[in-house]
Amino acid sequence: MTQTPVGRRERKKAATRQAIADAALRLFLERGYDGVSLREIADAADVSTTTLFKHFSGKEALVFDQERDNEAQLIAAVRGRGGQGIVGALREHFLGAHLPFAQHPQAAEFVALVDATPALRSYAERMWTRHADSLSAAMAEECGADHDDVTCVALARFVLEIPALVRGRPDPRAAIEAIFDILTRGWVPPLPVGDTYCRSL
Repeated sequence: MTQTPVGRRERKKAATRQAIADAALRLFLERGYDGVSLREIADAADVSTTTLFKHFSGKEALVFDQERDNEAQLIAAVRGRGGQGIVGALREHFLGAHLPFAQHPQAAEFVALVDATPALRSYAERMWTRHADSLSAAMAEECGADHDDVTCVALARFVLEIPALVRGRPDPRAAIEAIFDILTRGWVPPLPVGDTYCRSL
């Protein structure tokens, strides 16, 4: 988990960053990503554009303002798990960190914004790749394996697909649990639905 800033200066910086991100998301959802300028975001947050760039590297980063913390938390879940297995630690992480996002009332709007904006989709794909590389490297290090061990790479990529797999499901918690059950116990064919059953799988 991200630690709450304890110093006055740190709290002020965190509050300013959050105000900028909140203003950006509100304007993007109201008018679309391409219909909002950085100057308008800065004005809405009551800061200068110079201050905005002190907190964010660019316009896309305003949309994914928590991704740096999210990546750090993924790595921390792997490295700080104590005696727990990696898959179990990642299950707890997703239930504790991703589930609140999936249940957020603006989650569907956020996803629609990203899906409808080529620049954001491209940014998200690059970010996904960085997260996958970092996560697989952390797992390999914990296991004493080569940094590009294929099993670690596969697990990292599968785990990072969970948000997309869970998106829109009526019960996100049950969906997350079901996915991690596959990782811990293997795949079990679905129960019969009427007369249909995957006998060949």
